[in-house]
Amino acid sequence: MRIAVVGSYGAGLTMRVPRSPAPGETVSGGEFDEGPGGKGSNQAIGAARLGARVSLLTAVGDDTYGRAARDLWAHEGVDSSHVVTADAPTMVGFILVEPSGENRIAIAPGALDRLTPDHLAPFRPAIAEADVLVVSMEIPADVVLGALRVARECGTTTLLNPAPARPLADEVWPLVDVITPNQTEAPVLLGLDEDAVPTDRELVARLRERTGGTAVLTRGGLGALVDDGSGVREVPARPVSRVVDTTGAGDAFTAALAVALAAGEDIADAVSRAAAAGAHAVTVAGVIPALPTPEQLTAVPTHDTDRTHAERNDTA
Repeated sequence: MRIAVVGSYGAGLTMRVPRSPAPGETVSGGEFDEGPGGKGSNQAIGAARLGARVSLLTAVGDDTYGRAARDLWAHEGVDSSHVVTADAPTMVGFILVEPSGENRIAIAPGALDRLTPDHLAPFRPAIAEADVLVVSMEIPADVVLGALRVARECGTTTLLNPAPARPLADEVWPLVDVITPNQTEAPVLLGLDEDAVPTDRELVARLRERTGGTAVLTRGGLGALVDDGSGVREVPARPVSRVVDTTGAGDAFTAALAVALAAGEDIADAVSRAAAAGAHAVTVAGVIPALPTPEQLTAVPTHDTDRTHAERNDTA
């Protein structure tokens, strides 16, 4: 199984707080931690842990965070030979995590803004050799479009994790084989007004119509809806005993979905496996520690008995 990933890397500066501060308010009693993040890097590491051969294209700065990233990828078995060293600081994300596990994130893109479509040319062989290309949207829009175009030219399956969400240009939609927004992201992608959001089933059907491929709408504890042209199917959530941190769950979901698709699994089975990865992730603090191994994925319960969070796809 070969996976190519075009996306972001950034350092995550996390503070666990008793509650999120209101505007102008200072809340004390927090606990600070820092570590690697960025959707592209998280997804690449997640896929590698699940047994895929992974190549990554992103951009980092010539700084401590950038050097730490390269050490991490080497340790995790991710090919980073095409990662760009830019003349800007490595991306940093500031993350507030509440006791419930909910999070709030602010990002300074830095080096990622230096990533251009020209950087795709050396990465083209990796995309051509891959079973699946995974693209997320913390990178410039023209790089997202360019990567999807290269994959289409090479005959590689494309998986777009459209986060952070923004309306997609018309030329992007037909280049996407599988799209995986959550309930908040889907209306943004479709350009819908807040007072005109349809039901979840209508949302996933509209997404499917726009791509002509497969749409997966993730819904946290309600599981996911899948439409691959044969009607809308529901994939149940996986149960968890306690939600600790939702920060890396969406990336765990995406990585597991890409690996399952690369292995040739049916889309419903692939989404169920992805939900198991997301379920595991919310029970572990931190992003990288939360990305599951095959053994951890197998250990996740298969039946949702308490409708607790199974996975969240709204994180960085």
